[in-house]
Amino acid sequence: MLRFCRAPLLALSLLALPALAGAHEYTAGLLSIEHPWSRATVATAKVGAGYMAIVNKGSTPDRLIAVRTEAAGKVELHTMTLVDGVMQMRPLPDGVEIAPGASVLLAPGGIHVMMMDLKAPLTEGERIPATLVFEQAGEVAVEFKVEPIGYEGTTHTHGSGS
Repeated sequence: MLRFCRAPLLALSLLALPALAGAHEYTAGLLSIEHPWSRATVATAKVGAGYMAIVNKGSTPDRLIAVRTEAAGKVELHTMTLVDGVMQMRPLPDGVEIAPGASVLLAPGGIHVMMMDLKAPLTEGERIPATLVFEQAGEVAVEFKVEPIGYEGTTHTHGSGS
């Protein structure tokens, strides 16, 4: 009887492995950086974008002020907004504030990491090493997992906050 009970549990465990393999999280003090990712690009693309969720579990604000990666000649924090029916992308020179007890989602169509002058196409399955620079938490080494071209990401964070 134990033999039959173990088989379903093993099967369920194996089914969960792909989901766990794709998830990755980093911490810096009371900040949690959840699943940094990017989309694969076509061979001729010169720009790419990075996304993630940042959760501030602390009682003081912090600010993402820069991102660095060797994969691009230039990296900026950007936002996209709809103005009179037209999407506009603008740099965020002051960075992105993460309020205490809140979360910020960097996602397609909103706040994102803009990687310009890509040195090579972003290829599905690869991981792009980068450094996030926070005003209070300092530098955090992360990897952006390159997802398929049509990947949309998640619409929520797993940590506490909004």
